[in-house]
Amino acid sequence: MWIAQKIIDGVSQHCYKINFRIVFGWVAIIGISDGMDYFFILLFTGLAVVFVGGGLLFSRLVAPHRPNKLKGMPYECGEQPIGKAWIQFNVGYYLFALLFLIFDVEVAFLYPWAVVLKIVGITGLVEIGIFLLVLLLGLVYAWRKGVLEWV
Repeated sequence: MWIAQKIIDGVSQHCYKINFRIVFGWVAIIGISDGMDYFFILLFTGLAVVFVGGGLLFSRLVAPHRPNKLKGMPYECGEQPIGKAWIQFNVGYYLFALLFLIFDVEVAFLYPWAVVLKIVGITGLVEIGIFLLVLLLGLVYAWRKGVLEWV
């Protein structure tokens, strides 16, 4: 406890805008003045970078690295690859995937809206109705253009 208090005193001299206290054996930050609003955001961002970078560096140092011809070959469901890997795919697959992504994101927007529906009231209901109408018009347009047909 005495060591923690000495550390707090030393930090408090340099970070005079943060008020540290020891509460139940833990270091607690009681108050932060206006100049230190982003201190914790920067602290956790720095910790995130250190943990991710440290994990990648540790993996690079510890993992075995034994390249050979078999490991360098493309893997296609256990089969030997035949021909070139760069072939053209039908654009319909891409458009279908984009449509799926759009409607998947729509569901991601609907969930938080449904949670706060009582708070936003009729205004939120009208706004989500317009949002769904625009998406429905996009679906009808794609359907008429034949994007949803596989053949």
